[in-house]
Amino acid sequence: MTDPATTTRESPLLTLPGAVQSEGIDAGVAAHYGNPMIEQRTLAAGRAIVDLSHRGVLSVAGPDRLTWLNSIASQELKALKPGESTEMLLLDPTGRLEFAIRVLDDGVETWLLLEAAELPALHTFLDRMKFMLRVQVVDHTLAYATIGAMTDAPATVGLAAAAPNDVPLTWLDPWASVTRGGYQYAETPVHPGTLWTYTETLVPRASLPALRDALAAGTLMVTPALGMPDTRTAPDTRTAPALETGAAASASPVKPAGLLALEALRIAAWRPRRAREVDEKSIPHELDWLRTAVHLSKGCYRGQETVAKVHNLGHPPRRLVMLHLDGSEGVLPAPGDPVQADRVRPEQEAERVTVGAITSSGIHYELGPIALAVIKRTIPAASTLYVESDGISISAAQEIIVPQSAGSVADIPRLPRLGVRTAH
Repeated sequence: MTDPATTTRESPLLTLPGAVQSEGIDAGVAAHYGNPMIEQRTLAAGRAIVDLSHRGVLSVAGPDRLTWLNSIASQELKALKPGESTEMLLLDPTGRLEFAIRVLDDGVETWLLLEAAELPALHTFLDRMKFMLRVQVVDHTLAYATIGAMTDAPATVGLAAAAPNDVPLTWLDPWASVTRGGYQYAETPVHPGTLWTYTETLVPRASLPALRDALAAGTLMVTPALGMPDTRTAPDTRTAPALETGAAASASPVKPAGLLALEALRIAAWRPRRAREVDEKSIPHELDWLRTAVHLSKGCYRGQETVAKVHNLGHPPRRLVMLHLDGSEGVLPAPGDPVQADRVRPEQEAERVTVGAITSSGIHYELGPIALAVIKRTIPAASTLYVESDGISISAAQEIIVPQSAGSVADIPRLPRLGVRTAH
């Protein structure tokens, strides 16, 4: 998992009433503002925003930017249109996952949104890979801040996206469906990601104090009429504060929601996060990330051989599951807590062995305590799992995300075994 950044930039929104700062990789923004369950419901209803200003922002400018990124990334990017959102992975030569990047192009620059702790290494990697191409990599983290919302129209929650090249910088998460060239391992008839209408909007970092004040005063309004965009004239977002305030007869104030609310909704949507679900051994197949971040029929890129081989001929060694946790002990497991199962051998007592680890956990407003975990692929789907946390064993039921059968999609007939034939 990603280590915390060496420096923490505290958001102005931490001065809102009730704000409690997150720890670890999310330090610098609020974990919650006093009531995570209400914040979660409000966020799910499209009436709240999440401060993600601790995240990193890079851009790649220059006429070769899309073809260059396309040559090194898992995603097909050459034909990315201005305003179109996608995501890409950068893999090492063996196919292991190094970076997961949210991508948005505005016709002049390609914007890369990612965890702050990953930004220095990614910036260095991209600079090293430029060679003689006409590209320039710029760190915009000090100029722009990221704000999350559960809506496909950020203007409905009062956000006016920055638009330095006249295209609003709002990234719409593609997780709601399998993207072109992708592949889904999950076998559920209705994927929970279909309800994941999540966006990340870049706003001028200088506008965060005004955003805080509008939230505190209740003047930042949810646009009425079932999420239709605000029809008022938008300000020049290159210089104006990234807000649209005011009141309408049927409008309601936008509320702040913390990271706890967003993380619980993300877990319920089976949405992997680089900072949580990925370790030094992760490959995309284990997390069902071929769904939106990998184009299986594009040209070569670093790690592509492993992606193709595992998908067509093999199986990922591990698989992502969602766990429904027994909440009777009142303990919520933490990332890294071991996941165990009973191993039964003939004529021996069952032995409890570690088969994986918790990657994310939260309390969902409808599902209760839930978690994502990466476990060994061979663990049967019907097995009861146990999570060891604070000396307590918590029973957990699996909800299958990546099945044991994932991979081996190529229909290659088996050849008969050759051997010595004897005459009869």
